[in-house]
Order: sequence, then C-alpha cells, then structure tokens
Amino acid sequence: MISIRDYDEQKDAQSVGILIAETYRKYDLDTASPAEQEKYLGPFRYAWSEEQPHREAIVRILRTEMMLVAEDKGQIVGVLRGKPGRVQSLFVREDYHRHGIGSRLVERCEQECARRGTKVMHLAATLYAVPFYEAVGYKKSTGIRNYLGFGGRGLKYQPMKKDLRPGSAAGDGG
Repeated sequence: MISIRDYDEQKDAQSVGILIAETYRKYDLDTASPAEQEKYLGPFRYAWSEEQPHREAIVRILRTEMMLVAEDKGQIVGVLRGKPGRVQSLFVREDYHRHGIGSRLVERCEQECARRGTKVMHLAATLYAVPFYEAVGYKKSTGIRNYLGFGGRGLKYQPMKKDLRPGSAAGDGG
C-alpha cells in the first residue's frame, strides 16, 4: 500500500535525490547532451555519492517549506516539493507512473496550501508533464518559456496555475 507522508531529511535525502536525478534525466533531459544533462542536474548528478559534501549539497538543495514523499514497502516512489502557492517540483518513479501517486501528492499539497490561505497555485511544468497537470485541473497561464537552472540553458517549461477557491473554475487563477 502506498502512503503519502512528510519528508524526513535525515533518512530520505539520498533516496529522494536519486529519484529526482533518474526521473529528471529520463523524462525531461532525454534530448540534452550528456554535458547539458550534468548542468541541469546540478548537485543531483551526485545523488549516488557517499561523499559527505555531495550528500550535504543534496540536503541543502532539497530544503523547502513543504515536502511530501510517496512510499511503497519502505521505498520512496514519489516526491513533491512545494510552498504555499507553488508546486516547485514533482517526481514519480517510472514504474509507478499512472498509479495515482502524482495526483495524490498534488492533492495533498493543495489541501495544505489551501489550509494556509493559498487561493491560487502556480507551477512551471516541463513539457512532458503538461498533460498530467491539465488532468489534475491546472491551466496554462502564459506561453512556453526557457528554464535556466543550474547553468543549463534552453529546457522548455510551461507556466500553469489552478484556482483553489471553492466554487471557482479550476485553473482560472482569478
């Protein structure tokens, strides 16, 4: 049975780092050169490392206000990083795609954000993820843009939003 729980920095950081590195490389960086992939991955390229500086870099880069993990039989199979008003990133292990894990993580994040007073959620979806976010009620809010994180250049993303106010049309953003 898959459970959704809060992230535990001490025990989860390396597993989450590996999940992010593997998923990001396969689904979002598949057309980038190996050198560009390394740039886009930033510290996540060292997710498998046992070296303390690499582990500390992963812990630092993961820190955010809200982090949820999906766990199955003691293995982390999904992770969502967020803060009020924003889904910062969402990754689900490949063999767990289409099992409702991403939807459950997003829903839990939205519930927590709404509880904290958030009216509208925002995110930057990679082009691969746009259909998923549309399926959970997000709407495109502007045109496609270029991501410049960790020194990589040119990865396309789609800004999206969703209105959380009761009675509003999903994604209108008000």
